Amino acid sequence: MIGRLRRACRAMRLGTRLALGLGALSLVVFAVVGTALTTYMRDYLSAQLDTTLAQGQVAQAKSIADYGTLSGKKYYSWYYAVYDVDGGTPVLRRPEAPGDLPEDVDDFTSLARAQSTAHTELLRTEHVRGEGVYRLRACEVEPGVVLVSAAPMADIEDTVGQLITIQAVTFGLALLALVVLGRGMLRRGLKPLSDMAHTARDITSHDLTDSGRLPVRHDARGGGPEVEELRTAFNTMLEHIDDSLVVRAEAEQRLRRFVADASHELRTPLMSVRGYADLFQYAAANAPEERDRHLARLRAEAARMGFLLDDLLLLARLDAAEVETPLRPQEADLVELVEQAADAFRVTHADHPLTVTPGPDSLKLRLDPQRIRQVLDNLLTNAAMHTPPGTQVSVAVSIASGAAVVRIADAGPGIPPADRERVFDRFYRVDKARSRDRGGSGLGLAVAQSLVRAHGGRIDLTSEPGATVFTVTIPLAVGRDV
Repeated sequence: MIGRLRRACRAMRLGTRLALGLGALSLVVFAVVGTALTTYMRDYLSAQLDTTLAQGQVAQAKSIADYGTLSGKKYYSWYYAVYDVDGGTPVLRRPEAPGDLPEDVDDFTSLARAQSTAHTELLRTEHVRGEGVYRLRACEVEPGVVLVSAAPMADIEDTVGQLITIQAVTFGLALLALVVLGRGMLRRGLKPLSDMAHTARDITSHDLTDSGRLPVRHDARGGGPEVEELRTAFNTMLEHIDDSLVVRAEAEQRLRRFVADASHELRTPLMSVRGYADLFQYAAANAPEERDRHLARLRAEAARMGFLLDDLLLLARLDAAEVETPLRPQEADLVELVEQAADAFRVTHADHPLTVTPGPDSLKLRLDPQRIRQVLDNLLTNAAMHTPPGTQVSVAVSIASGAAVVRIADAGPGIPPADRERVFDRFYRVDKARSRDRGGSGLGLAVAQSLVRAHGGRIDLTSEPGATVFTVTIPLAVGRDV
């Protein structure tokens, strides 16, 4: 039975349970208040009756002592008994009127005997047989004479009964109104929570696989500070889910594009290797000079695939740097690395004049010199690949705001605004028509950016016609702790 009641209670809505709980608490309060009020009223009326009995017996005792009679001193519906107690045994005097005594006077005689022994006024509440509940009081009229008066308590019981009835009706109506009105107020107060539940259910109707944003918010106001705090937390959670979905969608899109581009980039050299292998299979390259040329081409394609796979492996290791860092930091001079990269650039790209802007004589940092040199080579090669022959290229090293700064600039045509945000994407090329032999794999800038970030720095790009600048910034403090 109790288990069924518990299950039924759990099945109720929160507002109903709170209203019933409030009603039960109010019922307990009403019961305590009603009991206290009824007890107080009963005691008060009893005290008033005791006072009336005492005052009446004063006049009655005087009348008996002076005139030997109660004439004119009687109260309606009261009983009176006069006892002689000289011998220790109460002897009832003959009543003045038949209505002065009930049929059963045993309680009167018992009280008179007790008073003669105690020699003080005594009060008792007794149920007189055939009459009802009476309040009895015994007092000494004169030595050897005891008066016992009895006042009915029916009026007190009627008054207390009416009071209990009034309380029951009043408290019952108040309890009913409290439960009904309280349920309505609670329902209105809890409506924001219900709206949040509907909002949460609305999320299930949206396809989260195609869209990164949830067009669902809880904008209803009201419900108090607690509900407002919950609403704010709820919307903040939805914003966080939105951001997570956007990041996930962008990551999945980048991954799909990366896999497609990687497959496309690897397919070209693989097709070349396969084609030259077919040539050898069908003896199409028997002449020594033809064989050497085809073998050189096979080695070039294999080397190209090797470079591409090396870059992909490096990027994967950089992405997982928290698990395995690809850097081997040591104390190195950044100025010396820039000069070495400049010398190598002049040899391999003699058609692009390079200027090294004077800066600090030496700049010691704790970094991976091989990887930083790779960054510099990639940026300088990028400047040569995407500018016409004769374009001026410059490189400068400086210190600014606690960081080492390397600026690589060229005076080429610049990068279109639509491409500037994507130049660091993997396999992205500004010039889609450029051949892969000249334009590279599209991983150079992505590798450079990842390596600089692994050192705690960043690469910034500014470009306009006649001036494209890549700025590498490596914090000095961070660089020493790489």
